[in-house]
Amino acid sequence: DNPTMLVMSAILRRHCTSAILLSSAITSLHPRISSLLLPSVSLSVAAASSSFSTSSSCAAFVGSRTRSPSLRNLGPSFHFPSLFHSTNRSKINSLKMSTSPSYKRAKLSHLEPSTKIIGTHSGTFQADEALGVWLLRQLPLYRQSPVVRSRDPAVLEGCDIVIDVGGTYDHTKLRYDHHQRGYEERFSPKTESDGSEVERCTKLSASGLVYRHYGRDVLTEYYPELKGSSELEWVYNKMYNSFMEAIDAIDTGVEPIPPAKDGEEEIQLQYFDSTGLSSRVGRVNPRWNEIDDATNAPPELDARFEIASSMCGDDFLSILTKIVESDLPARSIVEGAVKSRFECDPSGEIICFPSGGLPWKSQIYELEQDYKLSVPVKFVLYTDQAGMWRIQCVSVEGKAFENRLSLPAEWRGVRDEDLSKVAGIEGCTFCHASGFIGGNKNYDGVLEMARVALSKQE
Repeated sequence: DNPTMLVMSAILRRHCTSAILLSSAITSLHPRISSLLLPSVSLSVAAASSSFSTSSSCAAFVGSRTRSPSLRNLGPSFHFPSLFHSTNRSKINSLKMSTSPSYKRAKLSHLEPSTKIIGTHSGTFQADEALGVWLLRQLPLYRQSPVVRSRDPAVLEGCDIVIDVGGTYDHTKLRYDHHQRGYEERFSPKTESDGSEVERCTKLSASGLVYRHYGRDVLTEYYPELKGSSELEWVYNKMYNSFMEAIDAIDTGVEPIPPAKDGEEEIQLQYFDSTGLSSRVGRVNPRWNEIDDATNAPPELDARFEIASSMCGDDFLSILTKIVESDLPARSIVEGAVKSRFECDPSGEIICFPSGGLPWKSQIYELEQDYKLSVPVKFVLYTDQAGMWRIQCVSVEGKAFENRLSLPAEWRGVRDEDLSKVAGIEGCTFCHASGFIGGNKNYDGVLEMARVALSKQE
Protein backbone atom coordinates (compact mmCIF):
# COMPACT_ATOMS: atom_id res chain seq x y z
CA ASP A 1 0.00 0.00 0.00
CA ASN A 2 2.84 2.45 0.78
CA PRO A 3 4.17 2.57 -2.83
CA THR A 4 0.63 3.08 -4.01
CA MET A 5 0.26 6.03 -1.67
CA LEU A 6 3.51 7.54 -2.95
CA VAL A 7 2.32 7.27 -6.53
CA MET A 8 -1.03 8.71 -5.51
CA SER A 9 0.63 11.69 -3.83
CA ALA A 10 2.78 12.35 -6.90
CA ILE A 11 -0.25 12.40 -9.17
CA LEU A 12 -2.21 14.64 -6.82
CA ARG A 13 0.64 17.12 -6.68
CA ARG A 14 0.30 17.66 -10.40
CA HIS A 15 -2.23 20.37 -11.03
CA CYS A 16 -4.76 18.22 -12.84
CA THR A 17 -7.95 20.18 -13.60
CA SER A 18 -9.79 17.51 -15.55
CA ALA A 19 -12.20 15.48 -13.45
CA ILE A 20 -12.09 12.65 -15.97
CA LEU A 21 -8.27 12.47 -16.05
CA LEU A 22 -7.96 12.62 -12.27
CA SER A 23 -10.74 10.07 -11.75
CA SER A 24 -9.17 7.69 -14.27
CA ALA A 25 -5.75 8.04 -12.66
CA ILE A 26 -7.11 7.18 -9.23
CA THR A 27 -9.20 4.28 -10.51
CA SER A 28 -6.20 2.72 -12.29
CA LEU A 29 -4.01 2.72 -9.20
CA HIS A 30 -5.76 0.42 -6.78
CA PRO A 31 -9.42 -0.48 -6.34
CA ARG A 32 -9.12 -0.19 -2.54
CA ILE A 33 -7.71 3.34 -2.76
CA SER A 34 -10.09 4.24 -5.56
CA SER A 35 -13.18 3.49 -3.50
CA LEU A 36 -11.77 5.44 -0.60
CA LEU A 37 -10.52 8.57 -2.33
CA LEU A 38 -12.32 9.06 -5.62
CA PRO A 39 -15.46 10.69 -4.14
CA SER A 40 -13.39 13.23 -2.22
CA VAL A 41 -11.23 14.01 -5.23
CA SER A 42 -14.25 14.49 -7.49
CA LEU A 43 -15.75 17.02 -5.10
CA SER A 44 -12.43 18.80 -4.78
CA VAL A 45 -11.95 18.98 -8.53
CA ALA A 46 -15.45 20.38 -8.91
CA ALA A 47 -14.47 23.19 -6.58
CA ALA A 48 -10.82 23.79 -7.45
CA SER A 49 -9.92 27.08 -5.84
CA SER A 50 -7.08 28.92 -4.17
CA SER A 51 -8.44 28.21 -0.71
CA PHE A 52 -9.43 24.61 -1.44
CA SER A 53 -7.43 23.60 -4.52
CA THR A 54 -7.63 20.22 -6.18
CA SER A 55 -4.10 19.22 -5.23
CA SER A 56 -4.09 20.54 -1.67
CA SER A 57 -7.51 19.22 -0.69
CA CYS A 58 -6.87 15.76 -2.11
CA ALA A 59 -3.39 15.59 -0.60
CA ALA A 60 -4.78 16.64 2.78
CA PHE A 61 -7.36 13.89 2.61
CA VAL A 62 -4.76 11.29 1.58
CA GLY A 63 -2.60 12.44 4.45
CA SER A 64 -5.42 12.21 6.95
CA ARG A 65 -6.22 8.65 5.87
CA THR A 66 -2.60 7.47 5.93
CA ARG A 67 -2.13 8.88 9.41
CA SER A 68 -5.24 7.15 10.66
CA PRO A 69 -4.52 3.76 12.28
CA SER A 70 -7.91 2.58 11.09
CA LEU A 71 -7.05 2.76 7.37
CA ARG A 72 -6.32 -0.95 7.04
CA ASN A 73 -9.29 -1.83 9.22
CA LEU A 74 -11.88 -0.19 7.03
CA GLY A 75 -14.23 -2.90 5.90
CA PRO A 76 -15.90 -3.21 2.52
CA SER A 77 -18.90 -1.35 3.92
CA PHE A 78 -16.92 1.89 4.31
CA HIS A 79 -18.62 4.51 2.19
CA PHE A 80 -17.57 8.12 1.71
CA PRO A 81 -20.70 10.00 0.62
CA SER A 82 -20.44 11.99 -2.58
CA LEU A 83 -22.49 13.02 -5.54
CA PHE A 84 -19.73 11.58 -7.74
CA HIS A 85 -19.39 8.07 -6.30
CA SER A 86 -16.90 5.88 -8.13
CA THR A 87 -19.61 3.48 -9.21
CA ASN A 88 -21.64 6.20 -10.86
CA ARG A 89 -19.65 6.76 -14.05
CA SER A 90 -22.33 8.76 -15.81
CA LYS A 91 -22.14 11.50 -13.21
CA ILE A 92 -18.35 11.58 -13.38
CA ASN A 93 -18.41 11.77 -17.19
CA SER A 94 -20.94 14.59 -17.11
CA LEU A 95 -18.59 16.62 -14.93
CA LYS A 96 -16.00 16.90 -17.73
CA MET A 97 -14.06 20.16 -17.29
CA SER A 98 -16.55 21.89 -15.02
CA THR A 99 -14.03 23.05 -12.44
CA SER A 100 -14.58 26.16 -10.38
CA PRO A 101 -12.06 28.87 -11.24
CA SER A 102 -9.65 30.27 -8.71
CA TYR A 103 -10.24 33.94 -7.94
CA LYS A 104 -7.59 36.51 -7.10
CA ARG A 105 -8.35 40.15 -6.43
CA ALA A 106 -7.01 42.51 -9.06
CA LYS A 107 -4.94 45.59 -8.25
CA LEU A 108 -6.29 48.92 -9.45
CA SER A 109 -3.12 50.96 -8.97
CA HIS A 110 -2.59 51.15 -12.75
CA LEU A 111 -5.68 53.32 -13.26
CA GLU A 112 -5.06 56.99 -13.92
CA PRO A 113 -6.56 59.52 -11.46
CA SER A 114 -9.77 61.10 -12.66
CA THR A 115 -10.54 64.81 -12.79
CA LYS A 116 -14.24 64.20 -12.12
CA ILE A 117 -15.42 65.83 -8.89
CA ILE A 118 -17.44 63.96 -6.25
CA GLY A 119 -19.62 66.09 -4.01
CA THR A 120 -20.95 65.28 -0.55
CA HIS A 121 -21.97 67.24 2.54
CA SER A 122 -19.64 69.11 4.87
CA GLY A 123 -19.53 68.79 8.65
CA THR A 124 -19.69 65.57 10.65
CA PHE A 125 -19.41 62.53 8.39
CA GLN A 126 -20.93 59.06 8.66
CA ALA A 127 -20.07 55.68 7.18
CA ASP A 128 -22.63 55.87 4.39
CA GLU A 129 -21.12 58.79 2.43
CA ALA A 130 -17.56 57.79 3.37
CA LEU A 131 -18.21 54.33 1.91
CA GLY A 132 -20.13 55.75 -1.05
CA VAL A 133 -17.18 57.97 -2.01
CA TRP A 134 -14.79 55.03 -1.73
CA LEU A 135 -17.02 52.87 -3.96
CA LEU A 136 -17.13 55.54 -6.65
CA ARG A 137 -13.36 55.95 -6.55
CA GLN A 138 -12.90 52.29 -7.49
CA LEU A 139 -14.41 52.96 -10.91
CA PRO A 140 -12.23 54.19 -13.79
CA LEU A 141 -14.52 57.21 -14.28
CA TYR A 142 -13.97 58.42 -10.70
CA ARG A 143 -10.65 56.84 -9.82
CA GLN A 144 -9.06 58.90 -7.02
CA SER A 145 -11.43 61.77 -7.83
CA PRO A 146 -11.20 64.89 -5.64
CA VAL A 147 -14.03 65.28 -3.13
CA VAL A 148 -15.79 68.56 -2.40
CA ARG A 149 -17.61 68.62 0.93
CA SER A 150 -20.22 71.38 1.04
CA ARG A 151 -23.91 72.08 1.61
CA ASP A 152 -23.94 75.06 -0.73
CA PRO A 153 -26.20 74.20 -3.73
CA ALA A 154 -24.10 76.41 -6.00
CA VAL A 155 -20.94 74.52 -5.08
CA LEU A 156 -22.61 71.14 -5.45
CA GLU A 157 -23.98 72.14 -8.85
CA GLY A 158 -20.43 72.18 -10.16
CA CYS A 159 -19.76 68.60 -9.06
CA ASP A 160 -19.97 65.74 -11.55
CA ILE A 161 -21.71 63.43 -9.08
CA VAL A 162 -23.22 64.17 -5.66
CA ILE A 163 -24.12 61.78 -2.82
CA ASP A 164 -25.85 62.17 0.55
CA VAL A 165 -26.79 65.81 0.10
CA GLY A 166 -28.98 67.99 -2.12
CA GLY A 167 -32.40 66.46 -1.47
CA THR A 168 -32.57 64.65 -4.82
CA TYR A 169 -32.31 61.08 -6.00
CA ASP A 170 -32.05 61.02 -9.78
CA HIS A 171 -29.76 58.50 -11.42
CA THR A 172 -29.94 60.30 -14.78
CA LYS A 173 -28.54 63.44 -13.14
CA LEU A 174 -26.03 61.53 -10.95
CA ARG A 175 -27.62 62.79 -7.74
CA TYR A 176 -27.96 60.30 -4.86
CA ASP A 177 -29.50 61.70 -1.69
CA HIS A 178 -31.88 59.84 0.62
CA HIS A 179 -33.03 62.50 3.10
CA GLN A 180 -35.94 63.96 1.11
CA ARG A 181 -39.61 63.51 2.00
CA GLY A 182 -41.30 60.59 0.26
CA TYR A 183 -38.08 58.67 -0.30
CA GLU A 184 -38.76 54.90 -0.14
CA GLU A 185 -35.93 53.25 -2.07
CA ARG A 186 -34.93 49.80 -0.84
CA PHE A 187 -32.74 46.97 -2.03
CA SER A 188 -34.34 43.93 -3.69
CA PRO A 189 -36.55 41.83 -1.33
CA LYS A 190 -34.92 39.35 1.00
CA THR A 191 -35.65 35.62 0.57
CA GLU A 192 -36.76 33.91 3.78
CA SER A 193 -35.99 30.30 4.77
CA ASP A 194 -39.40 29.19 3.48
CA GLY A 195 -38.68 30.72 0.07
CA SER A 196 -40.99 33.71 0.51
CA GLU A 197 -39.80 37.24 -0.20
CA VAL A 198 -40.07 40.07 2.32
CA GLU A 199 -39.34 43.76 2.04
CA ARG A 200 -36.05 44.95 3.48
CA CYS A 201 -36.14 46.49 6.94
CA THR A 202 -34.16 49.51 5.78
CA LYS A 203 -34.22 52.12 3.06
CA LEU A 204 -31.06 52.69 1.03
CA SER A 205 -28.61 55.23 2.38
CA ALA A 206 -26.16 57.11 0.14
CA SER A 207 -23.79 54.13 -0.02
CA GLY A 208 -26.74 51.83 -0.69
CA LEU A 209 -27.78 53.94 -3.68
CA VAL A 210 -24.22 53.95 -5.01
CA TYR A 211 -24.04 50.18 -4.55
CA ARG A 212 -27.38 49.68 -6.31
CA HIS A 213 -26.20 51.45 -9.45
CA TYR A 214 -22.45 50.85 -9.44
CA GLY A 215 -21.91 47.85 -7.16
CA ARG A 216 -21.62 45.27 -9.91
CA ASP A 217 -19.06 47.45 -11.70
CA VAL A 218 -17.00 47.73 -8.52
CA LEU A 219 -17.10 43.96 -8.04
CA THR A 220 -15.93 43.27 -11.58
CA GLU A 221 -13.15 45.85 -11.33
CA TYR A 222 -11.62 43.72 -8.59
CA TYR A 223 -12.73 40.37 -10.05
CA PRO A 224 -12.99 40.68 -13.86
CA GLU A 225 -13.75 36.93 -14.12
CA LEU A 226 -17.17 37.59 -12.60
CA LYS A 227 -18.26 39.81 -15.48
CA GLY A 228 -21.15 38.22 -17.37
CA SER A 229 -21.27 35.19 -15.04
CA SER A 230 -24.13 33.87 -12.93
CA GLU A 231 -21.84 34.11 -9.90
CA LEU A 232 -21.79 37.93 -10.18
CA GLU A 233 -25.38 38.27 -9.03
CA TRP A 234 -24.77 35.85 -6.16
CA VAL A 235 -21.76 37.87 -4.98
CA TYR A 236 -23.65 41.16 -5.49
CA ASN A 237 -26.54 40.05 -3.26
CA LYS A 238 -24.35 38.33 -0.67
CA MET A 239 -22.21 41.45 -0.36
CA TYR A 240 -25.30 43.53 0.35
CA ASN A 241 -26.64 41.03 2.89
CA SER A 242 -23.27 40.61 4.61
CA PHE A 243 -22.07 44.21 4.66
CA MET A 244 -24.00 46.96 2.92
CA GLU A 245 -27.39 46.41 4.58
CA ALA A 246 -26.05 47.13 8.07
CA ILE A 247 -24.57 50.45 6.88
CA ASP A 248 -27.95 51.40 5.38
CA ALA A 249 -29.89 50.36 8.49
CA ILE A 250 -27.68 52.22 10.95
CA ASP A 251 -27.65 55.38 8.86
CA THR A 252 -31.42 55.39 8.38
CA GLY A 253 -32.17 54.66 12.04
CA VAL A 254 -33.40 51.06 11.96
CA GLU A 255 -33.14 49.28 15.30
CA PRO A 256 -31.46 45.85 15.20
CA ILE A 257 -34.38 44.32 17.09
CA PRO A 258 -37.85 44.68 15.54
CA PRO A 259 -40.56 46.33 17.65
CA ALA A 260 -42.71 44.04 19.77
CA LYS A 261 -46.04 42.96 18.33
CA ASP A 262 -49.31 43.34 20.21
CA GLY A 263 -49.26 41.22 23.33
CA GLU A 264 -45.56 40.44 23.09
CA GLU A 265 -42.94 41.57 25.58
CA GLU A 266 -40.38 43.95 24.14
CA ILE A 267 -36.95 42.39 23.75
CA GLN A 268 -34.06 44.29 25.26
CA LEU A 269 -30.47 44.17 24.03
CA GLN A 270 -28.26 42.33 26.51
CA TYR A 271 -25.15 44.23 25.43
CA PHE A 272 -24.13 46.95 23.00
CA ASP A 273 -21.51 46.60 20.29
CA SER A 274 -19.40 49.65 19.41
CA THR A 275 -16.84 47.79 17.29
CA GLY A 276 -18.76 47.96 13.99
CA LEU A 277 -17.72 50.07 11.01
CA SER A 278 -20.29 52.82 11.57
CA SER A 279 -19.11 53.27 15.15
CA ARG A 280 -15.46 53.30 14.15
CA VAL A 281 -16.09 55.87 11.44
CA GLY A 282 -17.94 58.00 13.96
CA ARG A 283 -14.88 58.01 16.20
CA VAL A 284 -12.69 59.32 13.37
CA ASN A 285 -14.61 62.62 13.54
CA PRO A 286 -12.73 65.14 15.70
CA ARG A 287 -13.90 65.23 19.30
CA TRP A 288 -15.63 68.42 20.43
CA ASN A 289 -12.56 69.44 22.44
CA GLU A 290 -9.80 67.86 20.35
CA ILE A 291 -6.74 69.96 19.48
CA ASP A 292 -4.07 68.92 17.00
CA ASP A 293 -0.67 69.04 18.72
CA ALA A 294 1.12 70.05 15.50
CA THR A 295 -1.15 72.99 14.63
CA ASN A 296 -2.58 73.84 18.04
CA ALA A 297 -5.98 73.98 16.27
CA PRO A 298 -8.91 71.60 15.77
CA PRO A 299 -8.11 68.72 13.36
CA GLU A 300 -8.81 69.26 9.66
CA LEU A 301 -12.19 67.64 8.98
CA ASP A 302 -11.63 66.83 5.30
CA ALA A 303 -8.42 64.97 6.14
CA ARG A 304 -10.29 62.92 8.72
CA PHE A 305 -12.97 62.16 6.11
CA GLU A 306 -10.29 60.64 3.86
CA ILE A 307 -9.18 58.41 6.73
CA ALA A 308 -12.78 57.29 7.31
CA SER A 309 -13.36 56.61 3.61
CA SER A 310 -10.21 54.50 3.40
CA MET A 311 -11.32 52.61 6.52
CA CYS A 312 -14.66 51.82 4.86
CA GLY A 313 -12.86 50.55 1.78
CA ASP A 314 -10.63 48.25 3.81
CA ASP A 315 -13.69 46.67 5.45
CA PHE A 316 -15.52 46.37 2.12
CA LEU A 317 -12.57 44.60 0.49
CA SER A 318 -12.09 42.33 3.50
CA ILE A 319 -15.66 41.05 3.23
CA LEU A 320 -15.59 40.93 -0.58
CA THR A 321 -12.36 38.93 -0.66
CA LYS A 322 -13.78 36.32 1.70
CA ILE A 323 -16.99 36.02 -0.31
CA VAL A 324 -15.31 35.67 -3.71
CA GLU A 325 -12.11 33.81 -2.84
CA SER A 326 -13.45 31.55 -0.09
CA ASP A 327 -17.25 31.34 0.02
CA LEU A 328 -17.77 31.12 -3.74
CA PRO A 329 -15.32 28.22 -4.38
CA ALA A 330 -16.64 26.40 -1.29
CA ARG A 331 -20.21 26.66 -2.50
CA SER A 332 -19.81 23.91 -5.11
CA ILE A 333 -18.41 21.53 -2.48
CA VAL A 334 -21.26 22.23 -0.08
CA GLU A 335 -23.74 21.92 -2.93
CA GLY A 336 -22.35 18.51 -3.82
CA ALA A 337 -22.69 17.37 -0.22
CA VAL A 338 -26.28 18.61 -0.02
CA LYS A 339 -27.20 16.87 -3.27
CA SER A 340 -25.69 13.58 -2.07
CA ARG A 341 -27.06 13.77 1.46
CA PHE A 342 -29.12 10.58 1.08
CA GLU A 343 -25.96 8.67 0.16
CA CYS A 344 -24.55 9.69 3.53
CA ASP A 345 -27.66 8.69 5.47
CA PRO A 346 -31.24 7.83 4.44
CA SER A 347 -32.58 10.56 6.71
CA GLY A 348 -31.10 13.28 4.52
CA GLU A 349 -30.22 15.16 7.71
CA ILE A 350 -26.47 14.41 7.65
CA ILE A 351 -23.97 15.65 5.07
CA CYS A 352 -20.24 15.05 4.72
CA PHE A 353 -17.31 17.09 3.39
CA PRO A 354 -13.93 15.71 2.26
CA SER A 355 -12.26 17.91 4.88
CA GLY A 356 -13.01 20.76 7.22
CA GLY A 357 -12.06 24.41 7.08
CA LEU A 358 -14.34 25.56 4.29
CA PRO A 359 -17.13 28.06 5.08
CA TRP A 360 -20.35 26.07 4.97
CA LYS A 361 -22.88 27.50 7.43
CA SER A 362 -24.51 30.22 5.36
CA GLN A 363 -24.12 28.07 2.26
CA ILE A 364 -26.31 25.34 3.75
CA TYR A 365 -29.16 27.77 4.47
CA GLU A 366 -29.06 29.15 0.93
CA LEU A 367 -28.85 25.72 -0.71
CA GLU A 368 -31.72 24.41 1.39
CA GLN A 369 -33.82 27.24 -0.02
CA ASP A 370 -32.56 26.69 -3.58
CA TYR A 371 -33.33 22.97 -3.50
CA LYS A 372 -36.47 23.40 -1.37
CA LEU A 373 -35.40 20.84 1.23
CA SER A 374 -38.37 19.72 3.31
CA VAL A 375 -36.11 18.31 6.04
CA PRO A 376 -33.22 20.59 7.08
CA VAL A 377 -29.68 19.33 7.57
CA LYS A 378 -28.84 18.75 11.24
CA PHE A 379 -25.22 17.55 11.23
CA VAL A 380 -22.07 18.07 9.16
CA LEU A 381 -19.24 15.52 9.14
CA TYR A 382 -15.64 16.33 8.13
CA THR A 383 -12.01 15.63 9.02
CA ASP A 384 -9.82 18.12 10.85
CA GLN A 385 -6.14 18.81 10.14
CA ALA A 386 -5.05 15.91 12.35
CA GLY A 387 -7.28 13.45 10.51
CA MET A 388 -9.90 13.16 13.24
CA TRP A 389 -13.49 12.92 12.06
CA ARG A 390 -15.74 15.59 13.51
CA ILE A 391 -19.47 16.03 13.81
CA GLN A 392 -20.76 19.59 14.02
CA CYS A 393 -24.33 20.71 14.57
CA VAL A 394 -25.98 23.09 12.12
CA SER A 395 -27.20 26.17 13.98
CA VAL A 396 -30.62 27.70 13.62
CA GLU A 397 -30.51 30.27 10.84
CA GLY A 398 -29.95 33.72 12.27
CA LYS A 399 -28.77 32.30 15.61
CA ALA A 400 -25.12 32.03 16.57
CA PHE A 401 -25.41 29.61 19.49
CA GLU A 402 -28.71 27.75 19.04
CA ASN A 403 -28.52 24.43 17.19
CA ARG A 404 -31.19 22.74 15.15
CA LEU A 405 -30.30 19.63 17.11
CA SER A 406 -27.50 19.43 19.67
CA LEU A 407 -25.55 16.32 20.56
CA PRO A 408 -27.12 14.33 23.46
CA ALA A 409 -26.83 15.93 26.88
CA GLU A 410 -25.24 12.83 28.43
CA TRP A 411 -22.31 13.08 25.98
CA ARG A 412 -21.43 16.69 26.67
CA GLY A 413 -18.08 17.34 28.31
CA VAL A 414 -17.13 13.63 28.20
CA ARG A 415 -14.03 12.37 26.38
CA ASP A 416 -12.34 9.31 24.88
CA GLU A 417 -13.18 5.89 26.38
CA ASP A 418 -15.63 7.38 28.84
CA LEU A 419 -17.56 8.92 25.96
CA SER A 420 -17.45 5.67 23.97
CA LYS A 421 -19.00 3.86 26.93
CA VAL A 422 -21.70 6.48 27.47
CA ALA A 423 -22.55 6.68 23.76
CA GLY A 424 -22.09 2.98 23.03
CA ILE A 425 -19.94 3.89 20.02
CA GLU A 426 -16.30 2.88 19.54
CA GLY A 427 -13.63 5.47 18.77
CA CYS A 428 -15.23 8.55 20.32
CA THR A 429 -12.73 11.30 21.18
CA PHE A 430 -14.72 14.18 22.66
CA CYS A 431 -18.00 16.05 22.88
CA HIS A 432 -17.96 19.77 23.61
CA ALA A 433 -19.63 20.85 26.84
CA SER A 434 -22.22 22.84 24.91
CA GLY A 435 -23.01 19.92 22.60
CA PHE A 436 -22.33 21.68 19.31
CA ILE A 437 -19.36 19.56 18.16
CA GLY A 438 -17.83 16.16 18.78
CA GLY A 439 -15.24 13.79 17.36
CA ASN A 440 -14.42 10.18 16.52
CA LYS A 441 -11.35 8.35 15.23
CA ASN A 442 -13.03 7.14 12.07
CA TYR A 443 -15.85 7.87 9.66
CA ASP A 444 -18.06 4.97 10.69
CA GLY A 445 -17.90 6.11 14.30
CA VAL A 446 -18.72 9.74 13.63
CA LEU A 447 -21.58 8.74 11.33
CA GLU A 448 -22.98 6.55 14.08
CA MET A 449 -22.74 9.48 16.50
CA ALA A 450 -24.87 11.51 14.12
CA ARG A 451 -27.40 8.73 13.70
CA VAL A 452 -27.72 8.18 17.45
CA ALA A 453 -28.14 11.91 18.01
CA LEU A 454 -30.91 11.95 15.38
CA SER A 455 -32.68 9.07 17.07
CA LYS A 456 -32.83 11.02 20.32
CA GLN A 457 -34.56 14.10 18.88
CA GLU A 458 -38.08 14.73 20.08
